Amino acid sequence: MKSGISSAGEAPALSHSVVEDAQGLVTGAVVTVVGVAILQHLGLFTGGTAGLSLIIHYWTGWNFGLVFFVVNLPFYALAIRRMGKAFTIKTFSAVALLSALSSVQPRLFTLGDVDPLAGAVLGGLMIGIGLLLLFRHRSSLGGVGILAFFLQERFGWRAGYVQLAADMSILALSFTIASPAEIALSILGAVILNLVLVINHRTDRYIAV
Repeated sequence: MKSGISSAGEAPALSHSVVEDAQGLVTGAVVTVVGVAILQHLGLFTGGTAGLSLIIHYWTGWNFGLVFFVVNLPFYALAIRRMGKAFTIKTFSAVALLSALSSVQPRLFTLGDVDPLAGAVLGGLMIGIGLLLLFRHRSSLGGVGILAFFLQERFGWRAGYVQLAADMSILALSFTIASPAEIALSILGAVILNLVLVINHRTDRYIAV
């Protein structure tokens, strides 16, 4: 979508169509699932509710997709009150889609040998790109994404910085079950993920609804 602002002489922001939103949500969820699969294959972590769900998955052995869906439920109250019905519906749809894809992912493809450093970088990039796609269609993957999107829309705080701060807090939980090398690689992936958002998700450069 072409960006625009409402000042005189410039084109107004263009709205995404239903088909464009659907394509954005599906593509964002698919790309994110691949990134999560890479991290999970290496026993690494990420931030946000996806990272928290991975930690719970490692702790308990419960299905990641189901845990991810349940962990996000409380955040919909903020979404519906502050971000509106359309944002909440699209976010719920993206979370449900990611949960379903994560559950069937092992039957769709498996991973072989992956260099841990390359996997951390690639996993962070893939999840960051997936979130970027969702953000640009006024959606998120719930949890921290809802909060980050709201704070950027309301106060102009960069979503990437908000998410990075939350991610570091969530990654601190990984000290209970991960080695120093795994933690370092997980932090690297989280930093790369959020750099994708900080650099590319700016309302002064891209406006679409």
